[in-house]
Amino acid sequence: MTWAISWLALHDGRAEYKAARRLLAEYHDRYGDEVTFIPGGYFAPMYDTRESNRKTIHAALKMVSDMVGGGYRPQCVVAGYLDAENQSLLASDEGIHVCQGQIWSQHGIDNGDGDGGICYPYYPSREHYLKPAQGKADFIDCVCLDGWTCDFLTARREGFAGGFNSRLGVGPIETVGNLGRDVGRREMMDTTAMHFDTGYGLNGFGFVTGIWETSIGHDEDLAWWLQAVRERWTDVRVMTEGEFGLEWRKHNPDNRKLNYRFDAKGTGAPGSEQELEIKWFMNQEFRLALLRNWKTGDDYKAIDFTRYDLRAEEPRTLQREWSLMNVLNQKGTRPQDKPVSLRHLPAEDQQRILARYPELKELF
Repeated sequence: MTWAISWLALHDGRAEYKAARRLLAEYHDRYGDEVTFIPGGYFAPMYDTRESNRKTIHAALKMVSDMVGGGYRPQCVVAGYLDAENQSLLASDEGIHVCQGQIWSQHGIDNGDGDGGICYPYYPSREHYLKPAQGKADFIDCVCLDGWTCDFLTARREGFAGGFNSRLGVGPIETVGNLGRDVGRREMMDTTAMHFDTGYGLNGFGFVTGIWETSIGHDEDLAWWLQAVRERWTDVRVMTEGEFGLEWRKHNPDNRKLNYRFDAKGTGAPGSEQELEIKWFMNQEFRLALLRNWKTGDDYKAIDFTRYDLRAEEPRTLQREWSLMNVLNQKGTRPQDKPVSLRHLPAEDQQRILARYPELKELF
């Protein structure tokens, strides 16, 4: 496991926090767990300056190393969100090449908005943390990871729209905490299967990640989930964030091979309608989501088309909105964000999609 400790928890002098810090060092020594820093409680760039976050990260990483001892250095930083500049500085100044730096599909929930990226590993662009680098000129040598694997059907929603939770998926806070043990645990496994069954067949590997606050509990749900995963998918490896990111980095020197595909049907959990099917296509140039009612045989409609070849820019002032939205966005928060048939997209976008995925011709 990867344990991320906050700035205050690093400094708190109370006996409980001293014991917690000793325990984390023991977990590293005994189990090989990763211990690292979490800046800003998931929302560092939304509520503090880039320079302040840089200084905080630098100081905190030294404290983590001292806390664990033996010359220890974490392989990643867990950040929730982290701006492109600080992800670049992680690589150049800190020698850390993995960052849990985005919360995929999050919008209208908690304290920060950041929809528009891809949910599997990529190297971010210097322009925007959610944009995959397009080439050497904007390349950041820091593998950016999602931290919360969500049900693709619920994740298309805006916050709690319709009374549903858009973050429903692997995390026990949203699943077991809201739906009860039996229904919640089933949703945890159904979401996992989206990646380890169909997703594995499409991508050649599956990546499922779940971060939650240990103070909220659910330890028993974590243990149950890990055991259930081991029994169902016997070849799964449980890796730290840093170990996984560096393994991906060994096989991918840049973003040119990015071609993630997902095909998921609703699980029946609240907000994940069983009759709906969503297809995702994510690559260096764009991401595309198609939705249909598979029971009635309706045509697919595009609910998201985000181009990464277009210029992007992060906020320069403090604000909660850090999304990357251009042509069409799944959350439906703008007037133009209406489901549309592929043949009604601009001609240049149709050509762009077909150049990458000619097999989609039959859907136009």
